[in-house]
Amino acid sequence: MNERIIELTEINPNDFFGAQNSTITQLKTFFPKIKIVARGNKLKIFGEPELLNEFEKRLEMLIKYFNRYNKLDENSIERILTSTGKEEEIRKSGKAKDVLVHGVSGKLIKAQTANQRKMVELMQKNDMLFAVGPAGTGKTYTAVALAVKALKEKEVKRIILTRPAVESGENLGFLPGDLKEKLDPYMQPLYDALRDMIPHEKLESHLEKGVIQIAPLAFMRGRTLDNAFVILDEAQNTTHAQMKMFLTRMGMHAKFIITGDPGQIDLPRRQVSGLKESLLALKDIEGIAQVYLDDKDVIRHRLVKKIISAYKSIETE
Repeated sequence: MNERIIELTEINPNDFFGAQNSTITQLKTFFPKIKIVARGNKLKIFGEPELLNEFEKRLEMLIKYFNRYNKLDENSIERILTSTGKEEEIRKSGKAKDVLVHGVSGKLIKAQTANQRKMVELMQKNDMLFAVGPAGTGKTYTAVALAVKALKEKEVKRIILTRPAVESGENLGFLPGDLKEKLDPYMQPLYDALRDMIPHEKLESHLEKGVIQIAPLAFMRGRTLDNAFVILDEAQNTTHAQMKMFLTRMGMHAKFIITGDPGQIDLPRRQVSGLKESLLALKDIEGIAQVYLDDKDVIRHRLVKKIISAYKSIETE
Protein backbone atom coordinates (compact mmCIF):
# COMPACT_ATOMS: atom_id res chain seq x y z
CA MET A 1 0.00 0.00 0.00
CA ASN A 2 1.39 3.39 -1.05
CA GLU A 3 1.44 6.48 1.14
CA ARG A 4 1.33 10.15 0.14
CA ILE A 5 1.20 13.39 2.10
CA ILE A 6 -0.71 16.38 0.70
CA GLU A 7 -0.22 19.78 2.31
CA LEU A 8 -2.88 22.46 1.98
CA THR A 9 -1.32 25.91 1.60
CA GLU A 10 -2.98 29.35 1.76
CA ILE A 11 -6.23 27.69 2.90
CA ASN A 12 -7.77 27.55 6.33
CA PRO A 13 -8.12 23.76 6.86
CA ASN A 14 -11.08 24.22 9.21
CA ASP A 15 -13.02 26.03 6.46
CA PHE A 16 -11.95 23.58 3.75
CA PHE A 17 -12.56 20.36 5.72
CA GLY A 18 -15.86 21.69 7.10
CA ALA A 19 -17.70 21.15 10.35
CA GLN A 20 -16.81 17.75 11.84
CA ASN A 21 -14.59 17.09 8.80
CA SER A 22 -17.62 16.81 6.50
CA THR A 23 -15.47 17.20 3.38
CA ILE A 24 -13.27 14.28 4.50
CA THR A 25 -16.39 12.19 5.14
CA GLN A 26 -17.58 12.75 1.56
CA LEU A 27 -14.13 11.98 0.18
CA LYS A 28 -14.09 8.70 2.13
CA THR A 29 -17.50 7.80 0.71
CA PHE A 30 -16.32 8.47 -2.83
CA PHE A 31 -12.94 6.75 -2.30
CA PRO A 32 -13.77 3.79 0.01
CA LYS A 33 -10.52 1.97 -0.87
CA ILE A 34 -8.33 4.87 0.25
CA LYS A 35 -7.43 5.47 3.89
CA ILE A 36 -7.49 9.23 4.64
CA VAL A 37 -5.98 10.80 7.75
CA ALA A 38 -6.27 14.59 8.32
CA ARG A 39 -3.80 16.35 10.64
CA GLY A 40 -3.86 20.15 10.69
CA ASN A 41 -3.29 21.33 7.12
CA LYS A 42 -1.97 17.94 5.95
CA LEU A 43 -3.72 14.93 4.48
CA LYS A 44 -2.05 11.52 4.65
CA ILE A 45 -3.52 9.07 2.13
CA PHE A 46 -2.90 5.33 1.70
CA GLY A 47 -3.91 3.19 -1.28
CA GLU A 48 -3.10 1.93 -4.76
CA PRO A 49 -1.20 4.42 -7.02
CA GLU A 50 -4.02 4.77 -9.60
CA LEU A 51 -6.57 5.58 -6.88
CA LEU A 52 -4.19 8.02 -5.18
CA ASN A 53 -3.67 9.83 -8.51
CA GLU A 54 -7.43 10.15 -8.99
CA PHE A 55 -7.86 11.30 -5.39
CA GLU A 56 -5.23 14.06 -5.84
CA LYS A 57 -6.91 15.18 -9.08
CA ARG A 58 -10.32 15.47 -7.38
CA LEU A 59 -8.83 17.18 -4.35
CA GLU A 60 -7.18 19.75 -6.64
CA MET A 61 -10.58 20.41 -8.24
CA LEU A 62 -12.10 20.96 -4.77
CA ILE A 63 -9.28 23.36 -3.88
CA LYS A 64 -9.81 25.32 -7.13
CA TYR A 65 -13.51 25.58 -6.38
CA PHE A 66 -12.85 26.67 -2.80
CA ASN A 67 -10.33 29.29 -3.95
CA ARG A 68 -12.82 30.68 -6.45
CA TYR A 69 -15.95 30.74 -4.29
CA ASN A 70 -14.44 30.73 -0.76
CA LYS A 71 -16.84 28.01 0.35
CA LEU A 72 -17.64 24.31 -0.07
CA ASP A 73 -21.01 22.69 0.54
CA GLU A 74 -22.24 19.12 0.27
CA ASN A 75 -23.84 19.58 -3.17
CA SER A 76 -20.77 21.27 -4.63
CA ILE A 77 -18.46 18.54 -3.32
CA GLU A 78 -20.69 15.79 -4.75
CA ARG A 79 -20.89 17.51 -8.14
CA ILE A 80 -17.11 17.96 -8.33
CA LEU A 81 -16.35 14.40 -7.22
CA THR A 82 -18.75 12.96 -9.82
CA SER A 83 -18.00 15.39 -12.68
CA THR A 84 -16.02 14.58 -15.82
CA GLY A 85 -13.29 16.89 -14.50
CA LYS A 86 -13.86 19.72 -16.94
CA GLU A 87 -13.10 23.20 -15.63
CA GLU A 88 -16.49 24.57 -16.72
CA GLU A 89 -18.25 22.04 -14.50
CA ILE A 90 -16.33 23.34 -11.49
CA ARG A 91 -17.59 26.84 -12.29
CA LYS A 92 -21.30 26.05 -12.66
CA SER A 93 -22.38 27.01 -9.15
CA GLY A 94 -23.00 30.70 -8.44
CA LYS A 95 -22.06 31.97 -11.87
CA ALA A 96 -24.45 34.91 -11.76
CA LYS A 97 -24.22 37.36 -14.64
CA ASP A 98 -22.82 40.36 -12.78
CA VAL A 99 -20.74 38.54 -10.15
CA LEU A 100 -17.10 39.66 -10.27
CA VAL A 101 -15.77 37.75 -7.26
CA HIS A 102 -17.12 35.29 -4.74
CA GLY A 103 -15.93 36.97 -1.57
CA VAL A 104 -15.39 35.85 2.00
CA SER A 105 -18.20 33.69 3.44
CA GLY A 106 -19.73 33.36 -0.01
CA LYS A 107 -20.40 37.09 -0.37
CA LEU A 108 -21.20 37.94 -3.98
CA ILE A 109 -19.17 40.94 -5.16
CA LYS A 110 -20.82 42.45 -8.21
CA ALA A 111 -21.23 45.71 -10.08
CA GLN A 112 -24.34 47.28 -8.53
CA THR A 113 -24.99 50.38 -10.63
CA ALA A 114 -25.04 51.27 -14.34
CA ASN A 115 -21.70 53.08 -14.17
CA GLN A 116 -20.05 50.32 -12.16
CA ARG A 117 -21.18 47.87 -14.85
CA LYS A 118 -19.75 50.30 -17.40
CA MET A 119 -16.41 50.10 -15.56
CA VAL A 120 -16.49 46.31 -15.97
CA GLU A 121 -17.36 46.51 -19.67
CA LEU A 122 -14.73 49.16 -20.45
CA MET A 123 -12.04 47.20 -18.61
CA GLN A 124 -12.74 44.19 -20.83
CA LYS A 125 -12.00 46.27 -23.93
CA ASN A 126 -9.22 48.57 -22.69
CA ASP A 127 -5.95 48.27 -20.81
CA MET A 128 -6.31 51.58 -18.95
CA LEU A 129 -9.40 53.08 -17.35
CA PHE A 130 -10.02 56.36 -15.53
CA ALA A 131 -12.96 56.02 -13.09
CA VAL A 132 -13.90 59.44 -11.76
CA GLY A 133 -16.62 60.40 -9.30
CA PRO A 134 -17.52 61.45 -5.75
CA ALA A 135 -17.08 59.46 -2.53
CA GLY A 136 -19.26 56.40 -2.06
CA THR A 137 -19.80 55.60 -5.74
CA GLY A 138 -17.88 52.32 -5.52
CA LYS A 139 -14.98 53.32 -7.79
CA THR A 140 -12.24 51.81 -5.66
CA TYR A 141 -14.26 48.77 -4.54
CA THR A 142 -15.21 47.85 -8.12
CA ALA A 143 -11.62 48.40 -9.27
CA VAL A 144 -10.27 46.10 -6.54
CA ALA A 145 -12.91 43.46 -7.43
CA LEU A 146 -11.78 43.57 -11.07
CA ALA A 147 -8.16 43.16 -9.94
CA VAL A 148 -8.96 40.19 -7.68
CA LYS A 149 -10.98 38.60 -10.50
CA ALA A 150 -8.04 38.97 -12.91
CA LEU A 151 -5.67 37.42 -10.35
CA LYS A 152 -7.98 34.49 -9.60
CA GLU A 153 -8.42 33.79 -13.31
CA LYS A 154 -4.63 34.02 -13.83
CA GLU A 155 -4.90 36.91 -16.28
CA VAL A 156 -2.22 38.68 -14.20
CA LYS A 157 0.43 37.48 -11.77
CA ARG A 158 0.10 40.25 -9.20
CA ILE A 159 -2.00 43.15 -7.96
CA ILE A 160 -0.44 46.50 -7.14
CA LEU A 161 -2.49 49.08 -5.25
CA THR A 162 -1.15 52.56 -4.70
CA ARG A 163 -2.18 56.00 -3.44
CA PRO A 164 -0.40 59.33 -3.13
CA ALA A 165 0.34 59.87 0.58
CA VAL A 166 -1.37 63.25 0.70
CA GLU A 167 -4.43 63.70 2.86
CA SER A 168 -6.05 66.92 4.08
CA GLY A 169 -2.74 68.70 4.57
CA GLU A 170 -1.50 66.23 7.19
CA ASN A 171 2.22 65.51 7.40
CA LEU A 172 3.42 61.91 7.58
CA GLY A 173 6.46 62.95 9.60
CA PHE A 174 4.31 63.87 12.60
CA LEU A 175 2.58 60.48 12.75
CA PRO A 176 3.94 57.89 15.21
CA GLY A 177 5.51 54.58 14.19
CA ASP A 178 7.72 53.24 11.42
CA LEU A 179 7.10 53.87 7.72
CA LYS A 180 4.60 51.01 7.35
CA GLU A 181 2.64 52.11 10.42
CA LYS A 182 2.57 55.68 9.09
CA LEU A 183 1.34 54.64 5.66
CA ASP A 184 -1.16 51.90 6.55
CA PRO A 185 -3.96 54.33 7.54
CA TYR A 186 -3.76 55.88 4.05
CA MET A 187 -4.06 52.45 2.47
CA GLN A 188 -6.86 51.21 4.78
CA PRO A 189 -9.71 51.45 2.20
CA LEU A 190 -7.69 49.17 -0.08
CA TYR A 191 -7.10 46.64 2.73
CA ASP A 192 -10.82 46.78 3.61
CA ALA A 193 -11.87 45.94 0.05
CA LEU A 194 -9.39 43.06 -0.17
CA ARG A 195 -10.57 41.60 3.16
CA ASP A 196 -14.08 41.38 1.72
CA MET A 197 -12.85 39.41 -1.26
CA ILE A 198 -9.95 37.19 -0.13
CA PRO A 199 -9.88 34.95 2.97
CA HIS A 200 -7.54 36.15 5.73
CA GLU A 201 -4.87 33.44 5.45
CA LYS A 202 -4.67 33.73 1.67
CA LEU A 203 -4.55 37.53 1.77
CA GLU A 204 -1.74 37.48 4.33
CA SER A 205 0.17 34.98 2.19
CA HIS A 206 -0.31 37.10 -0.96
CA LEU A 207 0.92 40.21 0.87
CA GLU A 208 3.91 38.37 2.31
CA LYS A 209 4.93 36.93 -1.08
CA GLY A 210 4.36 40.19 -2.98
CA VAL A 211 1.53 38.76 -5.09
CA ILE A 212 -0.47 41.70 -3.72
CA GLN A 213 1.46 44.90 -3.07
CA ILE A 214 0.07 48.00 -1.37
CA ALA A 215 2.43 50.97 -1.44
CA PRO A 216 2.47 54.76 -1.67
CA LEU A 217 2.87 56.25 -5.14
CA ALA A 218 6.46 57.34 -4.51
CA PHE A 219 7.46 53.65 -4.33
CA MET A 220 6.45 53.17 -8.00
CA ARG A 221 9.31 55.32 -9.31
CA GLY A 222 11.79 53.41 -11.47
CA ARG A 223 9.65 50.26 -11.72
CA THR A 224 8.19 48.58 -14.80
CA LEU A 225 4.84 47.09 -13.88
CA ASP A 226 4.12 44.13 -16.16
CA ASN A 227 1.84 41.10 -15.78
CA ALA A 228 0.05 43.16 -13.14
CA PHE A 229 -3.31 44.73 -12.39
CA VAL A 230 -2.45 48.16 -11.03
CA ILE A 231 -4.83 50.58 -9.29
CA LEU A 232 -3.97 54.19 -8.53
CA ASP A 233 -6.51 55.39 -5.96
CA GLU A 234 -7.18 59.01 -4.87
CA ALA A 235 -5.49 60.14 -8.10
CA GLN A 236 -6.83 63.69 -7.69
CA ASN A 237 -3.98 64.19 -5.20
CA THR A 238 -1.23 63.44 -7.72
CA THR A 239 0.89 66.21 -9.21
CA HIS A 240 1.68 66.48 -12.92
CA ALA A 241 5.06 64.77 -12.39
CA GLN A 242 3.60 61.97 -10.22
CA MET A 243 0.85 61.14 -12.70
CA LYS A 244 3.24 61.11 -15.65
CA MET A 245 5.65 58.91 -13.69
CA PHE A 246 2.87 56.48 -12.78
CA LEU A 247 1.32 56.18 -16.23
CA THR A 248 4.70 55.48 -17.82
CA ARG A 249 5.32 52.54 -15.42
CA MET A 250 2.91 50.43 -17.51
CA GLY A 251 4.56 47.25 -18.74
CA MET A 252 3.53 44.33 -20.93
CA HIS A 253 0.30 42.46 -20.11
CA ALA A 254 -0.71 45.10 -17.56
CA LYS A 255 -4.08 46.60 -16.68
CA PHE A 256 -4.31 50.05 -15.06
CA ILE A 257 -7.28 51.65 -13.29
CA ILE A 258 -6.99 55.22 -12.05
CA THR A 259 -9.70 56.37 -9.63
CA GLY A 260 -10.27 59.80 -8.16
CA ASP A 261 -12.64 62.55 -7.11
CA PRO A 262 -11.74 65.96 -8.60
CA GLY A 263 -13.99 67.55 -5.97
CA GLN A 264 -11.71 66.42 -3.09
CA ILE A 265 -8.25 67.68 -3.99
CA ASP A 266 -5.93 67.98 -0.98
CA LEU A 267 -2.94 69.39 -2.86
CA PRO A 268 -1.51 72.79 -1.89
CA ARG A 269 -3.17 75.78 -3.54
CA ARG A 270 -2.05 76.60 -7.07
CA GLN A 271 -0.88 72.97 -7.49
CA VAL A 272 -2.61 71.48 -10.54
CA SER A 273 -4.09 68.00 -10.10
CA GLY A 274 -2.40 65.39 -12.26
CA LEU A 275 -5.76 63.65 -12.62
CA LYS A 276 -7.45 66.65 -14.23
CA GLU A 277 -4.55 67.07 -16.66
CA SER A 278 -4.50 63.42 -17.67
CA LEU A 279 -8.25 63.27 -18.26
CA LEU A 280 -7.87 66.06 -20.82
CA ALA A 281 -4.59 64.93 -22.37
CA LEU A 282 -5.49 61.25 -22.80
CA LYS A 283 -9.20 61.37 -23.68
CA ASP A 284 -8.73 60.50 -27.37
CA ILE A 285 -6.13 57.74 -27.05
CA GLU A 286 -7.32 54.30 -28.16
CA GLY A 287 -7.04 51.73 -25.37
CA ILE A 288 -7.64 54.32 -22.64
CA ALA A 289 -11.24 54.70 -21.43
CA GLN A 290 -12.95 57.07 -19.03
CA VAL A 291 -16.09 56.59 -16.95
CA TYR A 292 -17.74 59.27 -14.81
CA LEU A 293 -19.71 58.12 -11.78
CA ASP A 294 -22.18 60.43 -10.02
CA ASP A 295 -24.57 60.59 -7.08
CA LYS A 296 -26.82 57.96 -8.73
CA ASP A 297 -23.99 55.47 -8.12
CA VAL A 298 -23.69 56.17 -4.38
CA ILE A 299 -24.18 52.92 -2.44
CA ARG A 300 -23.37 54.14 1.07
CA HIS A 301 -25.91 55.43 3.60
CA ARG A 302 -28.87 57.19 1.92
CA LEU A 303 -27.74 60.51 3.44
CA VAL A 304 -24.45 60.42 1.52
CA LYS A 305 -26.29 60.95 -1.76
CA LYS A 306 -28.10 63.97 -0.28
CA ILE A 307 -24.84 65.36 1.13
CA ILE A 308 -23.14 65.12 -2.29
CA SER A 309 -26.10 66.89 -3.94
CA ALA A 310 -26.07 69.63 -1.30
CA TYR A 311 -22.36 70.33 -1.75
CA LYS A 312 -22.73 70.23 -5.53
CA SER A 313 -25.28 73.06 -5.35
CA ILE A 314 -22.91 75.15 -3.17
CA GLU A 315 -19.86 74.50 -5.35
CA THR A 316 -21.64 75.48 -8.58
CA GLU A 317 -23.02 78.74 -7.24
